[in-house]
Amino acid sequence: MDPAAAAAAEEEGREKPPVIYTMENKPIVTCAGDQNLFSSLYPTLSQQLPREPMEWRRSYGRAPKMIHLESNFVQFKEELLPKEGNKALLTFPFLHIYWTECCDTEVYKTTVKDDITKWQNVLKAHSSVDWLIVVVESDAKKKNKTNILPRTSIVDKIRNDFCNKQSDRCVVLSDPLKDSSRSQESWNAFLTKLRTLLLMSFTKNLGKFEDDMRTLREKRTEPGWSFCEYFMVQEELAFVFEMLQQFEDALVQYDELDALFSQYVVNFGAGDGANWLTFFCQPVRSWNGLILRKPIDMEKRELIQNQEATLLDLRSYLFSRQCTLLIFLQRPWEVSQRALELLHNCVQELKLLEVSVPPGALDCWVFLSCLEVLQRIEGCCDRAQIDANVSHTVGLWSYATEKLKSLGYLCGLVSEKGPNSEDLNRTVDLLAGLGAERPETANASQSPYKKLKEALSSVEAFEKHYLDLSHATIEMYTNIGRIRSAKLVGKDLAEFYMRKKSPQKAEVYLQGALKTYLAEGWALLVTHTRKQLAECQKHLGQIENYLQTSSLLAGDNHLTEDERKSFCQEILDFANQQAENQGQKVILPMHSFAQLKTLHFDPPNAVVHVGGMLSIELTLLSQMPIPVQVDQIAIHVHFSIEKNSYRKTAEWLTKHKTSNGVISFPNEVAGFPFSRNNLPALELYEMYERSPSDNSLNTAGIICKNVHMLLRRQESSSSLDIPSGVTLEDGAHVLKCDNLILEPGVNRITFNTQAKEPGTYTLRQLCTSVGKVQFVLLHIYPIVQYDVYSQEPQLKVEPMTDSLLAGIPQKVKFTVTTGHYTMKNGDTLQLSNADAMPILYHPESKAVIYSNTREKISESSLRIQSSEKITSITLPVAPAYHVIEFELEVMYLPSATESAAEKENTTNKEVQRKNKEKQKQDNCMATVDQKVTIDCPWSIYSTIIALTFCIPFNAKHSLLSAGKRKYVQVCVQNLSELCFQLSDYSLKNSSDCMDLQLVPLNPESQQVIYSKQSIFFVWELKWTKELPLSLQCLFSVSFCPATSEEQSLTLKPFTYEFQVENFFTLYHVKTEIFPPLGAEYCKTGSLCSLEVSITRLVDLSEVDRDEALTESDGYCTTKLMYEVVDNSSNWAVCGKSSGVISMPVAARATHKVHMEVMPLFAGHLPFPDVRLFKYLPHHSAHSMQLDADSWIENDNLSVDKNMDDQADSSSIRSRGSLHSAASGEHKGLPMPRLQSFSSGQVFNCSTGMQIIVIPSKDDHVLEVNIT
Repeated sequence: MDPAAAAAAEEEGREKPPVIYTMENKPIVTCAGDQNLFSSLYPTLSQQLPREPMEWRRSYGRAPKMIHLESNFVQFKEELLPKEGNKALLTFPFLHIYWTECCDTEVYKTTVKDDITKWQNVLKAHSSVDWLIVVVESDAKKKNKTNILPRTSIVDKIRNDFCNKQSDRCVVLSDPLKDSSRSQESWNAFLTKLRTLLLMSFTKNLGKFEDDMRTLREKRTEPGWSFCEYFMVQEELAFVFEMLQQFEDALVQYDELDALFSQYVVNFGAGDGANWLTFFCQPVRSWNGLILRKPIDMEKRELIQNQEATLLDLRSYLFSRQCTLLIFLQRPWEVSQRALELLHNCVQELKLLEVSVPPGALDCWVFLSCLEVLQRIEGCCDRAQIDANVSHTVGLWSYATEKLKSLGYLCGLVSEKGPNSEDLNRTVDLLAGLGAERPETANASQSPYKKLKEALSSVEAFEKHYLDLSHATIEMYTNIGRIRSAKLVGKDLAEFYMRKKSPQKAEVYLQGALKTYLAEGWALLVTHTRKQLAECQKHLGQIENYLQTSSLLAGDNHLTEDERKSFCQEILDFANQQAENQGQKVILPMHSFAQLKTLHFDPPNAVVHVGGMLSIELTLLSQMPIPVQVDQIAIHVHFSIEKNSYRKTAEWLTKHKTSNGVISFPNEVAGFPFSRNNLPALELYEMYERSPSDNSLNTAGIICKNVHMLLRRQESSSSLDIPSGVTLEDGAHVLKCDNLILEPGVNRITFNTQAKEPGTYTLRQLCTSVGKVQFVLLHIYPIVQYDVYSQEPQLKVEPMTDSLLAGIPQKVKFTVTTGHYTMKNGDTLQLSNADAMPILYHPESKAVIYSNTREKISESSLRIQSSEKITSITLPVAPAYHVIEFELEVMYLPSATESAAEKENTTNKEVQRKNKEKQKQDNCMATVDQKVTIDCPWSIYSTIIALTFCIPFNAKHSLLSAGKRKYVQVCVQNLSELCFQLSDYSLKNSSDCMDLQLVPLNPESQQVIYSKQSIFFVWELKWTKELPLSLQCLFSVSFCPATSEEQSLTLKPFTYEFQVENFFTLYHVKTEIFPPLGAEYCKTGSLCSLEVSITRLVDLSEVDRDEALTESDGYCTTKLMYEVVDNSSNWAVCGKSSGVISMPVAARATHKVHMEVMPLFAGHLPFPDVRLFKYLPHHSAHSMQLDADSWIENDNLSVDKNMDDQADSSSIRSRGSLHSAASGEHKGLPMPRLQSFSSGQVFNCSTGMQIIVIPSKDDHVLEVNIT
């Protein structure tokens, strides 16, 4: 829109209500030739041209857009063509059209051709190449002139004459006024060509304009460059985009101008100023606010064009254009956001440019601008939209409220006496700077101009407008959840009420703001608000609240020392005044007066017996800036007796109480009773912005990355309420300390008390009295307790080592806890003596007396007297609640028992003692409990204690044979962790048989048996006459710890009693293997002969008299079963591997058995095992008696369950064994039994023998068995 059109629009706007103006300019297209022809086609052309969109492809890679083209068709005049240097795009003709409907050759030659030639010559003279010739064909003219040439002849002539290289610049429009398909097709082709040519012209001319503009912008560093000139050039481009309905592109142009100007202002503030900026540094003389009700403020535009605009003029015009485009784009909320940024930036830019501004002028400009923007938005949005988008506009309301408040203070409208003459003069000057009200708002009753003028007219009017704005702003902030901002406006409102002498109204807003600041930890804001609140409470006469606030301020480090002292003196003056008048006490929270830092108990575990002394030391951090005389500091204690008080012994309390005795209390920021410890720490990081060109530092700052965590609003504010009725607990238990002076900083106060009644004492409250003012700590947290106990005397007996070993002296500690009992002279402990555990007495034994805190009190000799049944220990004299400790040596006299399982199945007799010894596994020591009865002087009942002793040794025996010679082996195993020295070992026959001689085969020197090791002792049995079947033996060995020195005490030796039965050799078994006949060695796979020879060594004896013995005519025989077994699978037994023989019971009687065996491997192979059993008949009287041969044939036998495990089940199940399962045909038949011989009754002389076996010659794989 050209300035004339804008001015006309402005005049029109003065007569009618405000409307939203749009740009009426359209691209200019000139029309030459037949004007009557064009006039007849114009209505159709103007309607059809913008109907179809065209894709506009622009340069520099910008995205294509679809636009609807409209044009302003004007008659061609040479004056319309742009002259050299003219950069105006709004008046630039983008296309030139020549219209003709000539169809006569003569007319064409005489007039039309010359007219077109002149038209093109004018275009060429002005370098205009965007033109089009339109030839209109009409059927009516054809009928009137019958001798005319065909239409194509005229078109061809025009193309030949004027469009040699651009034939498309001549188009034909056929019957344009008819409604036919041919006419419509002609119109479509013509309109497409017209749109294409227009777009091409736009692209070319706009590109050239942008290049020229860019060139002009790049010259901005040259002297004489003018921002205002450049502003007008780039705004021309914005006008063109707006003319084309491309409002976004138009807005970009204004944003670029805004950014360019802002950068120059910032550089000016940094010392790098441009010369043209001095035009904008002239003093501000008008502050009438933004003008947003016109599409173009021509007055300010002319000021910019003439380089006479101030900073506010430029900013106002620039924002008004941005606002208009944003309204076109339907983004009104962005207008409010940009407006708030603009107003704040203008204030800063005026300071940077050091522009002279009268006091209050900027406040007026901001206030008027805020209301102008708000009313502009209200004019294009309905009420529902405005209410839903309050968050976008509330900032403008708040800023307007703030500026109106500043104007009120400046003009004396808030003072108690009203404005004075100086204030009135200032008000007049400010109103004069507003000028006359603009015509477009003159008829509006609530225009910003009228509101400001009315607000500054009187005190009452100002109060009304300010309160309305403030309450509206607070309500908006509250509705959108911006509580902090609402409280900040309320705080300003409270300050206004205080100036108006209405403290009762101010208190509500101050308390609300203080609560929010406390919840979020804004220390400086809390301090400032408390100062205002203290003044308010003082005016209202709220003594208790005022004293509490004063105590908080007296301990606030954000105040100066003098301010803190003045508030502290207020408290002291009131305390003394109340003391004189004997008024009621005032109770205040302690956290503002002093803080409890630590508490220290003595004794440290906070456990004391009845009658004992307890000391409590408090560390108080005084918040006051001066020393304060304190009348009394008291600790209120709650006493309780627990139901399970039997647990509250000194030992239990010592284990379950802290040992250091120091209890620390959480740090509390002064004035913040509700700590922010639950909030995360600030995460601050440095931030730098550098210039992309030379990497120079532009700005530096800090950024908080977790601001969303720190600024979260506390939804529940109930926890922040300071408790109002502070009360003291009434109780009989109070610890007091009187007449103290609390110095600023750390103070230590000691309380001493004597324990009286047993129970738990909990420290509940701490009270500091200053005159009639009491500072109370309602709850001492964490919970602090001390315990008073009354303990029964106790006796505890425990070993000094992990386990007590039997047989050697062991130390046992006696601990007597006296409890409430006092040990008198002559009090004794009487222990019942046990034969198995004598108590060893050393004259140098001492008894030590300790206090309950394990401090050594005294030491005295221990007197012990022993009789046959009683050992009496005289206790030293000791007071109550002390501990007596002494040590005694005891020794348990052990004995060993025979192991329960013997591999040789030797049945031995186990010796039992009166105190039953517990048998454990081989690797664990056997234990035995020895009970002792103790009579204590404080009780009529006896105390029974049990000491567990471990037997350090384990002994077992075995019988060894070599033909008829017999040997006894005893194994002694050390199961303890100690090493012992063994000596004086012996083995005796308990029956004192003179015909038996035990010959030791052991070294006579002493031997050391180490931990977890064994030592073996061997004796040979020699006899001259026949011995009984059973021998009772007793093994004895002396021992002492290997590491101990020689002791005068004689230790009882370790003994082991066992029994040996049936140890005589009855049978001699010999096995021989012979190679095949003619062969020197046995070969694998070849049958060899096996001969088993069984020889009886003795005549009939008592051991032979059993069921297997058969006696006939003095000739005795017995049945034996033999079995050949090869567990190593080296031999294959061919034929029967077992059988039953009848053996004469006579010395040197021999029975031989032959069988064949086959070696399976080569090498030295051990002989197969030969086992011998007694063959016993079945016991059943009703069973059928079968002869031996039938049993042998059946090859089925049962083995007596009582036989020893020596009859290995694996050998019983080996191939060819007679212990296979019974077949079904003999089911139910009586089965004979087998009984194994005792260890030593059968001697196999071939055990361990081997025979060489060579491999066969045809074996390809050689297997050698090496044993």
